[in-house]
Amino acid sequence: MKILIAASEAFPFCKTGGLADVTGALAQVFSRAEDTEVVLFLPRYRNVGGGAFSLKAAGGSFLIPVGNKVETATMSRVQWGKVAVYFIENPKYFDRPGMYRTPGGDFEDNDERFIFFSRAVLEGAKFIGFKPDVIHCHDWQTGLVPAYLRTLYRIDSFYAKTASVFTIHNIAYQGMFPKETLLKAGFSWLDFTPERLEFYGGMNFMKSGLVFSDLITTVSPTYASEIQYRPEFGHGMEGILKHRNADLFGILNGIDDEIWDPATDTFLERGYELKSFQRGKAAAKKALQKELGLEENKDLVLAGVVSRLDRQKGLDLLLNAAPGFLDKMQFVVLGVGDPGLTDAFGALAAANPKSFAFKTGFNESMAHRIYGGSDIFVMPSRFEPCGLPQMISMRYGSLPLVTRTGGLKDTVFYNGEPKDSNGFAIDNADEGELRSVLGHIISLYGWRENWNMMVRNAMNGDYSWTRSAEAYLKLFGIAAQRRQL
Repeated sequence: MKILIAASEAFPFCKTGGLADVTGALAQVFSRAEDTEVVLFLPRYRNVGGGAFSLKAAGGSFLIPVGNKVETATMSRVQWGKVAVYFIENPKYFDRPGMYRTPGGDFEDNDERFIFFSRAVLEGAKFIGFKPDVIHCHDWQTGLVPAYLRTLYRIDSFYAKTASVFTIHNIAYQGMFPKETLLKAGFSWLDFTPERLEFYGGMNFMKSGLVFSDLITTVSPTYASEIQYRPEFGHGMEGILKHRNADLFGILNGIDDEIWDPATDTFLERGYELKSFQRGKAAAKKALQKELGLEENKDLVLAGVVSRLDRQKGLDLLLNAAPGFLDKMQFVVLGVGDPGLTDAFGALAAANPKSFAFKTGFNESMAHRIYGGSDIFVMPSRFEPCGLPQMISMRYGSLPLVTRTGGLKDTVFYNGEPKDSNGFAIDNADEGELRSVLGHIISLYGWRENWNMMVRNAMNGDYSWTRSAEAYLKLFGIAAQRRQL
């Protein structure tokens, strides 16, 4: 099977968040499957290239219409394991300090930038002679690709049997633009209907992917249900998703279990696995307490957070609840984001240096040490399509404390019985519920036998990409088969 992955970011080439981790991981796991050939198309942003990856020009150029203009695309490529990675180049659109935005807000021409990219993916595949069975599109930035396949490229014999699968990573980000964007994209006013591309008087790139793709996936079974039946999760797309219910599938993300492996993690004081986690985690906790200037006390619960600082993540609840527990437990928060939360966490840490540590920015090695050294990992999110940190924390034996939403509900199990639980959960992102479960955690921590039973349950879980990749490949087969008919 020939698979083309189209995405606006993929680790290790360009990244702003979890989308990049997922697209990068999927490209690799798909390429390891039997009888697959995988190419990955990305924009070439300013900081792409260099380091371990030496990009080679693909040679030649091709023209892409954007509205009444014609723009030139060139490509460069790099071989990444079995995956051929192609970068769409155009300095006007991609040679900028940020990928999507400046500190002042989104780039005003993001519609043009991703119209150009989407068309260039389809023209670029023809340019290199790669005829895909399936194009796997990710989030709004590639939402036009399925629409192009079914409209402008409908009579293009090169794509006659190509299926599209569209994956929603976070439906809150949709790519909403004025109705004039329709013409820039090359569509006609006949496509500007509620059944097709029109959305509240404008054009919505996410909707385009949902309407025109052969199959739709999202990143957890619970999120697939939430976005259909709860308006606060669906963000206006509930009707379309319910209409396409039979074509919508929730597939859990996985984590890279080579990067996130406490047995081989060089950032930790000492490696550990299931059989040796007690000594390993004790050493990691002591080292983390010392590094952060916290009281070095093995009997205090150490709660970790590695997160974007955002209301979505429920960290305002933690900010309000934490002061009531500073004599009974410790907290370490690593994150970047909302200035108000940043200042408030900084002030709390400054006032309580022995029990609360706060580090702003993103620090890869510190993140690993928090996963290894913390006893619990706090994620009281208001919504969470999938979430990767709770899976990483369980692999490291740090019990997650989550809200029962999205992928958190699908991966963290808590029913009050340690033998059946691998973490802790609250039903709603609610400060009272969070306080209550923190109190319960402090009591349970003294019962080491029960606590360690839960840690074993967490570390025993399979959080790899293997099962998820199999589910995707099965769906690709179904989508491709439909196009053969």
